Amino acid sequence: MKQVIDYQCDVLIIGSGAAGLTLALHLADHAQVLVLSKGPLTEGSTYYAQGGIAAVFDEDDSIESHIQDTLVAGAGLCDPEAVAYTTSNARKSLQWLIDLGVGFDRVDAADSASKFHLNQEGGHSHRRILHAADATGKAVQTTLVGKVKAHSNIRILERYNAVDLITSRQTNKQQQVYGAYIWNRAAERVETVAAKFVALATGGASKVYQYTSNPDVASGDGIAMAWRAGCRVGNMEFNQFHPTCLFHPNAHSFLLTEALRGEGAVLKRPDGSRFMPDFHDAAELAPRDVVARAIDYEMKRLGADCMYLDISHKPAEFIRDHFPTIYEKCLSLGIDITREAMPVVPAAHYTCGGVMTDLHAQTDIPHLYAIGEVACTGLHGANRMASNSLLECVVFAQAAAEDICIQLAGAQLHLDLPGWDESKVTNSDEEVIIQHNWHELRLFMWDYVGIVRTNKRLERALRRIELLQQEIHEYYSHFRVSNNLLELRNLVQVAELIVRSAMQRKESRGLHYNLDYPETLTLAHPSVLTPGQK
Repeated sequence: MKQVIDYQCDVLIIGSGAAGLTLALHLADHAQVLVLSKGPLTEGSTYYAQGGIAAVFDEDDSIESHIQDTLVAGAGLCDPEAVAYTTSNARKSLQWLIDLGVGFDRVDAADSASKFHLNQEGGHSHRRILHAADATGKAVQTTLVGKVKAHSNIRILERYNAVDLITSRQTNKQQQVYGAYIWNRAAERVETVAAKFVALATGGASKVYQYTSNPDVASGDGIAMAWRAGCRVGNMEFNQFHPTCLFHPNAHSFLLTEALRGEGAVLKRPDGSRFMPDFHDAAELAPRDVVARAIDYEMKRLGADCMYLDISHKPAEFIRDHFPTIYEKCLSLGIDITREAMPVVPAAHYTCGGVMTDLHAQTDIPHLYAIGEVACTGLHGANRMASNSLLECVVFAQAAAEDICIQLAGAQLHLDLPGWDESKVTNSDEEVIIQHNWHELRLFMWDYVGIVRTNKRLERALRRIELLQQEIHEYYSHFRVSNNLLELRNLVQVAELIVRSAMQRKESRGLHYNLDYPETLTLAHPSVLTPGQK
């Protein structure tokens, strides 16, 4: 059964955050680009990123220092070549955003020639964080969206899910990606895209946890699709839990940027006493994994619902000027951060592992790329350093664009694609099953595969995942797809990859802390999973 081709393009980009849109803009003068967005173009992790983007702009700073800070934060597991490549290209990539019109804050806001105002965040030894107040991601995303919409070579499909990649289905060495099946959420039907190249820019998988700072679209789609297509994944056990999300029933895990601590905010117990100096010499500016574990430890030790982040000792005008988004959000919930501390808890925030790529963002499958949080480039190692994430998006999107442009002229568009067969499925009348499985998965992942793990917890999680996979596979085989079903299918696959990676690591390192293996081994090796191998 041959498939009717709904869309043809040179490059299909699945995902519309900083990575996907940067790639689209770098390619648009050379290729016909199709961008797939699961929701509105502005909905994604980029839009909600508060802190900023790391790059060396201060004359007292150096690329060597940025490299060293990243390696230290990565707990011995970073790929030095990837770190050097990213940091060396940081300023050039940031300058591209500046030239595009992103309004990073300057020391003198009224002077466009003034030096950039640079924040310092956890793990950084210098001030090197360019930011747009406390809404950097919004400034970046809205600028990119405006440019993408204006380019005639870029077509945008909003409210579309990617279902699966279409490949040549040969051995991995010969395999090549030909396009993808996509689900039109408005028309509720599966459509087909034929493309010479496909880039995954789908973000991370933090929605696999009950509590997350991420928007709803972060369901691990690209990681699961690449795995099903035959790509290796790496370091999936390293899930970063942001230490400070606002604890409030109406806050929906609202993120409180690391820049607060960079500007002097301190963490306190409910009795008002500080605790971070007890855990690390850098106190509140320790790496995120240290801070998250410290908060988790104090909450469990005291039986407390939350800890507190306090910046009220700083001048009120300073707080309102530097953190207007946070100030307004908290004030709307009855918390005046110029006068009182903010209740905080950790929440799943960033997936440090992902689809394994080289320095061109190329995956194991020819013509398939992965950029941004979906990828495992080697930059983050066992713990991502603050504000290196948006940097990775822009740097590796440019690297992918350069590699694609070199191959574009000789690439072939394959139109003889296998058809999408819905002849044996029906509409579901038991959507409640998806909801039950959804909640069960996220709850036991939080309880068993969270900030602190044990062998027994991981084994329990894996048993439940295997049962869920059987149930979801049966459901997927008999009923037409839906948004919730597609996301659940991907999340349960990513959950398995996280647990298997965690079980493979017989030590505690960075973001992975196992009470049964509390020591850190002398030699660090990435956790690599290969499809077809147990």
